Amino acid sequence: MFYGTVAWDPLLIVAQIVCLQCLYYLTLGVFLLILVGTRVSKMSLVYFFDYATVTASTVTGWCVMASILLSSVAGAGFLVYLVERAKKCLDFCATLYIVHLFICIVYGGWPSSITWWVVNITGLAVMALLGEYLCMRRELREIPISRFRSRTSESLQKVKDEIDFVSKFNC
Repeated sequence: MFYGTVAWDPLLIVAQIVCLQCLYYLTLGVFLLILVGTRVSKMSLVYFFDYATVTASTVTGWCVMASILLSSVAGAGFLVYLVERAKKCLDFCATLYIVHLFICIVYGGWPSSITWWVVNITGLAVMALLGEYLCMRRELREIPISRFRSRTSESLQKVKDEIDFVSKFNC
């Protein structure tokens, strides 16, 4: 697909946002299960969406913060395959964290913890910058042309051989 010829497709954009959001929460769940699940007796959505769990005063709070930041690093990897364009990474990351903010507001009220804001803004920055970097590296990779050229030269050689073969019988 050539990047300059892509038309605006809102269905594709919504599908990419939904996939990125689902992958982010899946990854966050895995990291929460590994880091927080070993420390608490019962896992719940509180660790996903309640701002009170993001605190620097407990070890569990530090584990929640680490899970959020590790999920943002994994989200940068998801951007490479879902979004594929460096200039779109910030838009998709901001959308993901705005949707997360709305879900947190519905679940536990307005996040009044400074720690929650610092961790989520840092996660947004990490995901956007690392995602842009990885997408730029992918966009700037060389396109392998040598394989195409070798097939073309082989095809030309076959055509020349066939012409020689036919010309022997036409004498």
